[in-house]
Order: sequence, then C-alpha cells, then structure tokens
Amino acid sequence: MITIKGMELTLSGEKENNKNKEDTLITDYNAILRESTLLTTVSGFIFGFLFNTTINTPRNFTSIDGIILLTALFVSTCSVCLFVMPVVYHNLQYPYRDLEKFKRRSHNFIMFGLIPGAITLYLGLLLGLKLGLKLSFPSVNYIDYLSPFLALIPFVIVFIIFKERKRRWLQYRH
Repeated sequence: MITIKGMELTLSGEKENNKNKEDTLITDYNAILRESTLLTTVSGFIFGFLFNTTINTPRNFTSIDGIILLTALFVSTCSVCLFVMPVVYHNLQYPYRDLEKFKRRSHNFIMFGLIPGAITLYLGLLLGLKLGLKLSFPSVNYIDYLSPFLALIPFVIVFIIFKERKRRWLQYRH
C-alpha cells in the first residue's frame, strides 16, 4: 500500500489477499455455526421423541425402562445445551478479536456434546429394541439381556469403519 498525502493506493494483489482473508473468516464462522445448528436440531428431534415416549408410555413399560428413558431424556438435554453453546458464544462475543479462540471453544463444546449425544442414541436404541422385541416376541424372556448387546452393534460398526478409514489414510500418506 502506498500513501500520498492522506490518499491510499492499494496494489491489486494486496486487496485480493485481504478479500480472501475475509472470505475464509466468514466461511469459518459459518461452518462452525452450521455444524452446531445441525447437531442441535438432530439432538432436539431425539429429545422430542424421548419426551413423547415419556408422556405416552406403553402398557408393558417396566420401571427399568422408565429409568432408561429418564436417563436418556436427561442426557439428551445436556447434549442439546452443549451443541447450542457455540451459537450462544457467537452472539455474546461478536465481533471477535481472536477467531482461533472461538474455533477452539466451539470445537470443545461440540466434542463434549458428542459424548452425551452418543449415550442418548444408545439408550434410545436400547429402549426401542427392548420394547420392539417384547412386542414381536412376547414369549421370549431373554430379550432384556440381549437388547444391550444388539444396541451396541451400530456403534461397533461405526468404530470399525472409522478405524479402517484412518488406517487406509495412513497407508495412502506413506
């Protein structure tokens, strides 16, 4: 940039670099806030289904099922609160002086929210399997013992796929 008596002349390359820097800032903000919004929406829907089940409990609902449901509802609430925090933080701290600090804090909120989110998914699936299998096979008594293992299957599959993807990526890199 060249300054002549209060007038600023900017070289075209410098102006484009500033514009690109602003574009990446907007992209970073939007990506973080969209991710948070998506996770909040999904967790909110799961909370709604669990809350509906709490209000309209089935006839064959046991006390253990009630404890599982209330635990899932509580953990789902924690998950929604953690997923919404980047949006709250964005509104409280805007405009930012430090984008990296915003990204770190948002990432931490989302990572801590994934733990109760996964627990909610597991407990919801466990409850659904228990009730669904009891309705389908009413004479089988070991359904209550089989359901926790069946509910783990999707998580094991995702873990295996994640590890396999990471292993292939490391092989490709070398």
